[in-house]
Order: sequence, then C-alpha cells, then structure tokens
Amino acid sequence: MSDLFKEKAQEWDSRPISLLISEQIGKALLEQVSMGAEMSVMDFGAGTGLICTQVAPKVKRVVAVDISDAMLQKLAQKTEQTDNVVSVCQDILSQPLNERFDLIISAMALHHVQDTDALLKRLFEHLAPNGSVALADLDHEDGHFHPLDVEGVYHHGFERAVLQQQLEQAGFHDIHFTTAAKINKEGRKYPVFLGHCKKGLMPHFQDEPEH
Repeated sequence: MSDLFKEKAQEWDSRPISLLISEQIGKALLEQVSMGAEMSVMDFGAGTGLICTQVAPKVKRVVAVDISDAMLQKLAQKTEQTDNVVSVCQDILSQPLNERFDLIISAMALHHVQDTDALLKRLFEHLAPNGSVALADLDHEDGHFHPLDVEGVYHHGFERAVLQQQLEQAGFHDIHFTTAAKINKEGRKYPVFLGHCKKGLMPHFQDEPEH
C-alpha cells in the first residue's frame, strides 16, 4: 500500500489549518470527554500526533494507529522522551490489534476510510466493556474542502443524523454530537463535529441468541 501522506508529513505540522483544527478539536476533546490516569486510549488515524500529544498527559497509555509510516515517524520524533505513547503502523480493518481500549479517539480520519460501517464495527470490537469513542470530522460539505484531485478522500464529510444511525447499528449508544471547530478556508466555513458515544452490550448487527 502506498503512503499517500509521505510527502505531506514533512510539512504537516507547519500547516496553519492542521494546527488550527488540532487545537480546536483537542480543546473540545479535553473539555467534553472524561479521561483518567488509568485509561488506555487508541488514537485512530493519529498522523503526526497533534491530537494524541494533547491527550497523553491525561491518561496512562496512548496507542497511536495510522497506515502512514511517514506521519508516525514525525510523531516518534515528538515522543522520544514520552514512554506512554506507542506508534503502530497498521490497517486495523484488515489486521485488528490484540488489545482493548477504554477510549478511542479519532480526528479527521473517518473521511479517509471508504467503508464507514466496517470501521465503526472494528472500533466497537477494540473497546473494553463500558468503553467509548470520540470521533471528530467534517460535517457534510460539497466537496470543496479538499482539492478535487486528492487521493484517499472517500467522503465529503458526514451528515450527523446518518452517522448516528451507523453508530447505533454498530452497537453504540448514548450518542452526542457537538461542534468542535469551525474552519475558515478560502472564504468558506466548514464545521467540524465531535461525536461521543459509549459501547453497548451487544452490537445490533449480531444475531440474537437462540432460545
């Protein structure tokens, strides 16, 4: 699999829009999502760690997952002296981790995954009992946020009501959406949502046990 972010990784942390998005999403996460010193966290689509480096001081351990080795190399440079952040370059859809987490966070990664339903089910499987997910991404837009020829973008944001249905189908409950950020780009405003929900007892896609 080619690393679509290999070139972008070199200047990612100097892009004003990357810094603005991560600052606002990180602030919303820390304000709205309960974290504790004994928690194990997965950052799905961690990139260069602009979000997980904000979360790491609040929790016991962060596993930063991404399919871009170049982005994770940038993260490793930041966390050389941090023993509670572990980078994993792996596609968890095809190769799940042998670990369960109290919290899974993800910022601006959902639109890079073609099969949203499959991803949500996989995240559900990676949660410990009573675990939760906090997902931030673009509200549905008309396709102008990214350049038209960019690779690896499968969704022009998400309708919150539709994503809520998908989360419920995957087994999540107590679902809440807020606006975590508003991004001004080329004279247009793009809201970014933060969806927070909990793992239910049984995902709806499983068959009911026979009696």
